[in-house]
Amino acid sequence: MDGIINCYKPVGITSFDAVNKIKKIVKGTKVGHTGTLDPAASGVLPICIGKATKLIDYIMEGKKGYRVEMTLGIVTDTYDGEGKVLSEQVVTSTEEEIRKAILSFKGDIMQVPPMYSAIKVKGKRLYELAREGIEIEREARKVTIENINILHIDGHRAVFDVECSKGTYIRSLCFDIGAKLGCGAMMSSLERIFSGGFNIKDSLKLDTINSENIGQYIISMDMALKSLPSLTVDAKFERLLRNGVEIKDRNFIGTIDKAVYKVYNMDNQLIGIGDRFDYSFKISTLLI
Repeated sequence: MDGIINCYKPVGITSFDAVNKIKKIVKGTKVGHTGTLDPAASGVLPICIGKATKLIDYIMEGKKGYRVEMTLGIVTDTYDGEGKVLSEQVVTSTEEEIRKAILSFKGDIMQVPPMYSAIKVKGKRLYELAREGIEIEREARKVTIENINILHIDGHRAVFDVECSKGTYIRSLCFDIGAKLGCGAMMSSLERIFSGGFNIKDSLKLDTINSENIGQYIISMDMALKSLPSLTVDAKFERLLRNGVEIKDRNFIGTIDKAVYKVYNMDNQLIGIGDRFDYSFKISTLLI
């Protein structure tokens, strides 16, 4: 069984818990998820099964969408409602000031990851250090907030949708908005509404998936990669590519653009994902 399940992770369980649920259904088959959701967050969590686990990095590269509730006036050590409250302030900002502050983060921004995150520093995850009471300086990373749609502002609470690049921490975004307003803020709830081509409207609640129906919910690897262009190769090139050979044939290279392709053989089987470089082409991920 090879493919992807578009799961809806509920609040209260880890992404690893969700993977374990699927593992018990597809016993003996490799399973992995595409992008961690914190236990306090819910939403889209694509889970890859079998050979589709080789696609995790490609799927994770896609744009993400979140529905965020931010509470102003409260700062916690985790930047969300799960942490220890560090400060509380009265919110004096007007609705227009809050709106302007939120929208000011649209575009390319530099963002410092929270201490309570899974990023590794010298072999140790930041959240492990944070639990030991150790805080270290984190390097700011460039992320892109492609769009922000404010849905509701009510006093010290704001609800908005965010479309962003891989690696964006919504908790840090809320923290930074609060810092800009001078009153502090935390993320009080988070729901991922899409991840790449996987949308919440097509997602499945974990408790509805079982060994009898999982087959009908599997999304093929072809469909998961539908945003990539396709390339069909003949038997000769298929053999070379499957053996890891980097093709430098000028006639072959001249027919394709520099890009990442889904590569098919003459029987229309997806054999892998290939990369066209300046003067060569090779399979980077073999799927058959």
